[in-house]
Amino acid sequence: MTELLVVRSKIKEYTKLNVASDFADALSKVVEAKIKRAEERADGNGRKTLKPIDL
Repeated sequence: MTELLVVRSKIKEYTKLNVASDFADALSKVVEAKIKRAEERADGNGRKTLKPIDL
């Protein structure tokens, strides 16, 4: 397992629904993939800074 990029307690605060124990891990993987794609886009545009437009 990689490092968790989301805060479990914040997820629980954000929703009124119950949160499965593996939800944070799955969400973290989604976030990791989004960051990776943003890195590729920024790099492709010759930048070393991630910007909202990269999402």
